[in-house]
Order: sequence, then C-alpha cells, then structure tokens
Amino acid sequence: MDESRKEKRAMARRQRGERYWSFSRRLFLSVMALYVTSAVCFIAYQYQREKAYRVGLLDTRLQDFNHWLETQLLVTADDLMPSVVRYYAGRYPEQQLRVTVIERDGTVVFDTHKEHPEEMNNHLGRPEIVRALADGRGYNVRRVSESTGDTYFYSATVFDERIVRSALPYDITLLKILAADPHYLWFTLAMTVLMTLVAYSFTKRLGDAINHLREFAMRADRNEPMDANERDAFQHNELGEISQHIVQIYQRLRQTKEALSIEREKLFTHLQTSHEGLGVFTREKRETLVNTLFIQYGNLISDHHLHRVEDIFTVKELEKLNKFIDNALRQGGTRRKDNMMSVNIEKDGRFFIVECHIFPDLSFEISIYDVTQEEEQARLKRQLTQNIAHELKTPVSSIQGYLETLVTTPDIPADKVRTFLERSYAQSNRLSRLLRDISMLTRMDEASQMYDMELIDLRVVVEGIVGDVALELEQKRISVVNDLRPGMVLKGNHSLIYSMFRNLMDNAIAYAGTDISVRVSCFREDDVFYYLSFADTGVGVASEHLNRLFERFYRVDKGRSRKLGGTGLGLAIVKNTVLLHGGAISAKNRRGGGLEFIFTLSKNNEQ
Repeated sequence: MDESRKEKRAMARRQRGERYWSFSRRLFLSVMALYVTSAVCFIAYQYQREKAYRVGLLDTRLQDFNHWLETQLLVTADDLMPSVVRYYAGRYPEQQLRVTVIERDGTVVFDTHKEHPEEMNNHLGRPEIVRALADGRGYNVRRVSESTGDTYFYSATVFDERIVRSALPYDITLLKILAADPHYLWFTLAMTVLMTLVAYSFTKRLGDAINHLREFAMRADRNEPMDANERDAFQHNELGEISQHIVQIYQRLRQTKEALSIEREKLFTHLQTSHEGLGVFTREKRETLVNTLFIQYGNLISDHHLHRVEDIFTVKELEKLNKFIDNALRQGGTRRKDNMMSVNIEKDGRFFIVECHIFPDLSFEISIYDVTQEEEQARLKRQLTQNIAHELKTPVSSIQGYLETLVTTPDIPADKVRTFLERSYAQSNRLSRLLRDISMLTRMDEASQMYDMELIDLRVVVEGIVGDVALELEQKRISVVNDLRPGMVLKGNHSLIYSMFRNLMDNAIAYAGTDISVRVSCFREDDVFYYLSFADTGVGVASEHLNRLFERFYRVDKGRSRKLGGTGLGLAIVKNTVLLHGGAISAKNRRGGGLEFIFTLSKNNEQ
C-alpha cells in the first residue's frame, strides 16, 4: 500500500511539473538558449573580426609611411637623415609618430624620441623586427618600449639597406581608432527581441497543437470513438495537417480492426471447411487455433481417442515430431535454421504427411495432409512402369530367342532361317511401334505445349487415312463412309489428329471383324466444338470392358492383341489427343451391333 501511494504521488508531481513546464515553454526556452548562444558567438566573432580589420588598416597606413620614408632616405645624404626623418614624422597626421631607423644587424641608427640612439640596445629581438625579418613586414599591437617605457603600436618594414619602424603611442586616440564599430551590437539586440517574439508565438501555437494531439492520443489509448469532425479541430498548419492525418489513420485503423474481426471469422470458417488438418499452438503447447480435420486426422493416427487437442503430443506415431518441437523450444526457434520438419505416417491403409513449422516467437503450427489418393496415383504409375517393362520384354525375348537359335545352330535349313528372320523383323516392328507410342504419350503428358498448332481439314485427314489403309480394308472387306462435310476446319496439331483417326481405324480393322462398314460423321456443331462419331458394325466389346478401353496397355483379349501386333496404347493416344484438343471421348456399343466412339474437338484450340 505504501509503495502504491508513493508511485501515485510521484506521478502527480510529474504531472504538475509537466503542466508548469509545458512543451511549448520548454521548446521556447530551448530555442532562445540556442539563439542567445549563437548571438554571443556571433558578437565575439564579429568583434574579433572588426578589431583585426582595424589593426590591419592601421598597420597598412604605417607600412605605407615606412615605404614613402624609405624612398626619401634613398636620395638623402647620411648626415641629413635625422632632419629628414623628423621633418616627415612631424607632418604625419598623428603628431606623436615615433620613427626608428635600424641597421640590418639590429643597431639603432636614429630614433625620433631618443637624442642618443647609440645608447639603445640592439633591436633584433623586438617582436615586430623578428616578424619583419621573416616576412618583410611585421607589427605588434601593444608593447611597452624598453627605451622610453611608453606603450606603442609598432609597424616595421625591412628594406635592402635598413629597417624602418614607425610607432604610435597606445593612448585614448589610438584606442578609438582600433575600437570596433558598436552598430552591429544594436542590430543583434534588435534581432534578439524580434526573435523572442517570433519564437514565443510559434512555440505557443505549436504547444497548443501538441497538447490537442496529446489529448487525442490519450483518448485513442482508451479506445474511445472519435467524431467525424475531430480532425477539423486542429490548426491549419503543417502540424495540424499531420494531426489530421493521424486522426484519419486512427479512424481507418478502427475500421480495419472491425474488418479484420470479420475476416478472422471468415478464416475460422475456411479452416473448418479446409481439406487440411491445421493446428496452431503456443510455445507452451496450448491450443490457439484448431480445425475439425486436425482432430479427425489426429484420432485416425492415434490408437486411442484424443479427449483434448493437446493429447496429440502423446501420440506414439508423432513421437519424432514431438522431440523436434521440444528441441526447438529449448534452443530458441529464431536461432535454428531447421525450423520445419515433416514425417510420413501410414495407418490402416491410409497415408498422412505431418508437417511442423516453428515461428520466430516459438509458437508453432502442425499440418496434417491425407495423401492416400496421391499414394494410389503413385502406385498406378509404378504399375504402369511394370506394364511397360513387361510389354517391352515380350518382343525383345522373341527377337533374342530367334537370333540365339540362328547363332547356335549353324546347319539350320534356309527356309527356317528366313522364317526366324521374318519373325524377328515382325517383333522389331512391334517394338518400334511400342516405343513410338510410349514416346508420343510421354510427350503429350509432359510437353503438350510444345506441339505446333495449324489449321486442319478433318475430312481431308480421314480421306488420307482411308487411302493409306486401302489394302487392309480390301483384305477385310471393310467399307468406309466419310460423312464429314468439306471445310470442317479446326486449329490443332496435324500429326496428333492424324494419329488419332489412324488408331481408331486400325482398331476397327484389327478387332471389328470382316464384312463390316465404318462410318465417320459429325452429328452436331456449335461455335466451340465439333461433335464427332467413329462407328463400326463389327463384333463390339463386352460392356464390362467399355470403361477401361482407354487405359494404357489394357487389352480385351490379350493373346489375340499381341498376335495382331497391337501395343495396347492406341486408344490411350486417342484419348490424350482428344483431351489435348479441348474435348472429351467415350465408347459405347451400338444397338445394331458394333462399337462407336463419340468425341468432341475444339475448333480453336489455344494452348
């Protein structure tokens, strides 16, 4: 209780101090302190600069006199030098000018203020003489003369034969000459008064705006709603505009918060209908967000019912994942590179992938995917690979057997040799067709976009196929009726369309029987599709096989199909070609006998 009271009292004292020393007052005092400091520095600098200027100006005047006097001494005899120096020194505006003529070795030759210059000490050590010998000229602002005891302003000039030094007594007259101009002091004072008034006005308005903004911030901190006209209460200046924008941002944030609340509800609804089991947990392994599928999949994986969501961490199948989470929480997720782990689980004929992601704040997410269907598709692919190997093995074994017989039996009769070679050749043709069909299907599956598209006349394609298989049709006594009208054009790949109709025709020739007819027709047409029929009057297919005719390597009569040289891929190529051209295909038995393929082709197929 005592500590709480002390804190309240300290807070009250701070608030009273803040009210007394308001922001505007602190800002005003800070600005004025900065300005006064700058003004003092300016005055000091200006004073030194002005004084240096006047010292330099006086030194220049004395230097000019020294040079002028030297020109007179050059044309004056040595015995007349004292009178000439006194004469010109007396004519100088300042009547008390002292002139000293000094030899280069420092011996004083003449001094207007000493009757016996030979009694004066050597002047080489005088500061102005030292500077003059170094730079050609030198001065000393204020120095007491060792000869007279008076204070002078000295200016010395070095010439070829002598050193001429002029000096003025450092008295009130000289002080006035060297004194700085005081007008800038009055200017600085006037500017200080003006700056004080401007700073006070500016800081007061700024302080009022900040106090208003502070009140707004306190109301916003309490999450109080703001009026629509709240931003109009601020002053119309830069800070007022900033404050208005802050109010607008706060109002938008409130709207966004409400919208986020709605979106949060939508997200919860979406997660509940998702096909993925999702659970989000805190670093203490407490539930944050869990959907229904997560609980359902967790119960399918576990050997016992999960009464609480957190019981998922006790499931034996997820022990490896649980250890990963514990290690990540101990080491700190932000310092770990491996912040994700995935495990595969098979349970009661179902396959699951469980993934865990560790977030920087050490919360984590567990996702459970049911991949049973994907695993089934992978199994079908493996089965397809086995079928391909089996289909390839048969012709290769036959060819190998015939050739081995020919190699190991040198005295085999010629007619037998020819028979074996013909059979080997037939099997090699079958192997070639099989590889060609596999390659075509693979390309359609993986690189369908690489096929070139062009305009194709379907009637012309069918007429070309009828001409190519005319001999086989004649042998089987099969008649073909091409009911496709001229000008039935679509955009597609010519080789695939040809292969599609050719496989349908070959299928009819091989399996439909003899003394039959084949009809190719278009029974409907719209702006997008051609609706086509390829029908024969042959023996047809048992109904249990109809739905599997388009499967790869599926045969109704396996023995008869291999004898006829089929690869088992013809109708699969037909189906993939139809799909690649934007259509669909199905097979059915005709009422009067025979088999009919009904399919659609898009007129303008765009990849």
